[in-house]
Amino acid sequence: MQVDKIGELLYFLRKERDLTQKQVANALNISDKTVSKWECGLGCPDISVLPELAEFFNVSVDYLLSGELNLNEQIGGNMKQSKFYVCPQCGNVATSISEATISCCHQLLQPLTPRKAEQGHELVVEEVDGEFYLTTSHEMTKEHYIMFTAAIIEDTLIMKKQYPEWQLQFRMPKRKYARVYFYCKEHGLFYQLIK
Repeated sequence: MQVDKIGELLYFLRKERDLTQKQVANALNISDKTVSKWECGLGCPDISVLPELAEFFNVSVDYLLSGELNLNEQIGGNMKQSKFYVCPQCGNVATSISEATISCCHQLLQPLTPRKAEQGHELVVEEVDGEFYLTTSHEMTKEHYIMFTAAIIEDTLIMKKQYPEWQLQFRMPKRKYARVYFYCKEHGLFYQLIK
């Protein structure tokens, strides 16, 4: 843990919100001199203050302790760069369209690496009422099922939670081109191009 990096991060977070050291101090019920010491790298927040400090700045405690700014370039995000995250503990699903630090159940999540759909994991695509209707022969048991499907169509992400022991069904607008992602609980993330 590098105290000076944590201080730089706290300074950045405060300035980003256009706050004074006094305003931060008042919110945390501490002195502004304490905030100044932290930002100058002359001390570090006490472990008892970290959760409240993280909540105040709307970041995780892990992020504060890392001292890393990790600023995303202001590129507006690109749907083609979408990333998917699944918590191995609770099954929570998260997405981002650029680099992000995402945690769940007290652990840092890594973005899933999608693979092209292989035999046994392909989706069946039919046109129904001017839409694409996707199904699969993939088993949907409690132990082995597809947890979610997601389609990226131009500037839109459509996501649908799937449930074990239910047949996978996914409708999406018919477009010239779309990329569909689906997450198999046992084998990971797959993608399939829909044309």
